[in-house]
Amino acid sequence: MDRKSIESLFSRVSHISCLVIGDLMLDEYLWGKTDRISPEAPVQVVDILREEMRLGGAGNVANNLVSLGAQVDVCSVTGDDSNGRVLLEMLEQRQIGHTAVFMDSCRHTSRKTRVIASHQQIVRIDRESRNPLSPEGEERLCRWIGTHANRYAVLLLSDYGKGVLTERVLATAIDTARTAGIPVVVDPKGSDYGRYRFASVLTPNRKEAEAASGIAIRDQDSLLKAADLIMNAARIDSLLITRSEEGMSLFRRESAPVHIPTVAREVFDVSGAGDTVISALAIALAGSMAMEQAAILANIAAGIAVSKLGTSTVTPAEIIGAASLAHHDSDEKIKNRDVLTGLLAAEKLRGRTVVFTNGCFDLLHAGHVKYLQKARSLGDTLVLGLNSDASVHRLKGSRRPLIAEEERAHILAALDCIDYVTIFDEDTPLELISMLKPDILVKGGDYTADAVVGREIVEAYGGRVELVSFVDGKSTSTIIDRVLERYSAE
Repeated sequence: MDRKSIESLFSRVSHISCLVIGDLMLDEYLWGKTDRISPEAPVQVVDILREEMRLGGAGNVANNLVSLGAQVDVCSVTGDDSNGRVLLEMLEQRQIGHTAVFMDSCRHTSRKTRVIASHQQIVRIDRESRNPLSPEGEERLCRWIGTHANRYAVLLLSDYGKGVLTERVLATAIDTARTAGIPVVVDPKGSDYGRYRFASVLTPNRKEAEAASGIAIRDQDSLLKAADLIMNAARIDSLLITRSEEGMSLFRRESAPVHIPTVAREVFDVSGAGDTVISALAIALAGSMAMEQAAILANIAAGIAVSKLGTSTVTPAEIIGAASLAHHDSDEKIKNRDVLTGLLAAEKLRGRTVVFTNGCFDLLHAGHVKYLQKARSLGDTLVLGLNSDASVHRLKGSRRPLIAEEERAHILAALDCIDYVTIFDEDTPLELISMLKPDILVKGGDYTADAVVGREIVEAYGGRVELVSFVDGKSTSTIIDRVLERYSAE
């Protein structure tokens, strides 16, 4: 997965609205040290040094979405108790919408207390309700979902088996979303996946997939059989099974399975990793990523989450940084125009002068390099607008370009004098110049200032045009002619 696609997604993420429906809970952490055995019983004594409360269950899903930059509302039922009020306060602090979180005096708000010493969990204490919602609570939840769920970009169903996601609530949520054309991403529970029928994608881990299919997953054959049974039972088109150190496997109707390897990391804690997977996957699908790309993004996010202790969130910067590890530095310079617009605005706020030039740069030669070095000397940041393959084809004829756009972009990005490269598909860079608003617009000396595309736009806000001469005798056409002359003689 290329870095610029991820950057482009996160540049738009603040406009993505998500609805999380599921079991809310509190995760309490008691951090301490242990260096002695109790005289009362053969157990360790933990001296508590620090206490921490986090959003758990569907709350951790919502927290992950907020950390990724999305707008988030939660729909659920809690107990009418002190834990429920703490939970609402925490949602408020994280700016997570909770007008659809209803309190029920007959239920207990789930609270899991984990005691941790020396980076090890010593014990977990659970206080919760596991019974299904009352008929009145179910009706209230379904009525709200049926009225409001169709205004979100994506629905996330976070099932922890605590009774909120009854069959009726699930059916109401999925039917409402399907009618509105909204993707539904489900983190399932239990063995009956028919409850989630017609969802967009389910994300069980290996153990959950084994329970749902009744098949012990030991190899590729058993994995395929389990996936087939689950997809048929749930009547879904996509299934993403997370497989711990073996990565993830994506299954889709009419497509070959895609196995995504895990990224090598030191694993501290897998708790909450499923919440990170469902959150990243949902954001990607809501941002119009294809399912395979969305799964790869979720895999990157999960790798970051398990390297942290406790139910943790990840950030766009962490995901972008992790994705960049698979690429050379040149990849970091290649940007989509929407991302680049924001970066250049920040550059200008720091008082830096932005220079822009454009061209095909097919078969890079010394003349190109000298030209680009001169352009860079005119300011602090040089942006190169690179004609796409289709654009070069229209401008230069059917036999050009000789080098594909991605290769040309990486070659150019490797030059020290270039700060950013962005590919454009139009015949001229006029639209790109309008978006980026460079301070200086540079073209070759074979142009006159009046003939430079974008001159009027740049000069209108106080910028200027500079003409830089090319090195005589250096051109792609000359190189092509020389190659043809030498090799045709043979």
